[in-house]
Amino acid sequence: MTALGLLAGVQGSLQTPSVWTFNRASKWWDVIVPSFTNTQWLENFRMSEETFIHLCNKLRPVMERRDTNFHVCVPLKKRVAIVLWKLATSAEYRSVGHIFGVSITTVCRCVWDLCAAAETLLVPEQIRYPDQEKFKEMTTDIENRWGLPNCIGAIDGSHIPIIAPEEYHCDYFNRKGWHSIILQGVVDGKGLFWNVFTGLPGSLHDARFWDFLHCGSWQVVEIIFQLTP
Repeated sequence: MTALGLLAGVQGSLQTPSVWTFNRASKWWDVIVPSFTNTQWLENFRMSEETFIHLCNKLRPVMERRDTNFHVCVPLKKRVAIVLWKLATSAEYRSVGHIFGVSITTVCRCVWDLCAAAETLLVPEQIRYPDQEKFKEMTTDIENRWGLPNCIGAIDGSHIPIIAPEEYHCDYFNRKGWHSIILQGVVDGKGLFWNVFTGLPGSLHDARFWDFLHCGSWQVVEIIFQLTP
C-alpha cells in the first residue's frame, strides 16, 4: 500500500467529535421544578426562587462552566440546585444524581465547587465580625426584641459527621458515639450569623471549644461594656 493510500485510509476512519454522556432522566428538574410555587421552593430548597436566582448570579463568576466539543456542561442553575438539595436533605450522592439526571461524580464536584465558592465570595460578605458600634447596636436590638440586656448574641454548636481519619481517629470520636468535627456559630437578635468556626475534633468539650472561638473572650465584653472580668 502506498503512503497516499494509507493516509486516505486513516482519514476515512476518523470520526467527527461528538458529545459523549450516558442517557439520564432529568424530567423532575426540567419540567416539574419550573412550575414550583414559592412555598414549594422553600420546602424543597430552603429558599425562595428569587433568593435562588440571586445566589446563582453571585456564584456565576466561579461556578459557571462552558460547553466543549466533547461535553455539554451542567447549567449553572442546575449545579446550584444540586448542591442546595444535597445540603437541605442530606441525601446520598447517588440519590441526588438520580433526581437531577447527573452522575455521582458531577454531584460531588458541584458540592465541592459551591462550598469553595461560598467560602471565597459569600462568607466575607455575609458573615463579618462586628466592630464596637455594631456590637452596641446588636445589644440594643436583642434587649428590645427579647428582653435580654447586655447580650451580643446566641451561640450553639453542632457535630458534623465525618469518616474516621487514619491518624488520631480517637480525637474525633464524640460523646454521641460517632466521629465528627465541631461547628459553632453565633447569631444576633435577628438570627443572622456574625461568626462561624469549625474544624476541631468531635471529642473536644464545649467549654474547651469556646476557648478557640476568638469572639468568646472577656476582652470583647470589656471593649463593648467597659467591664472587667
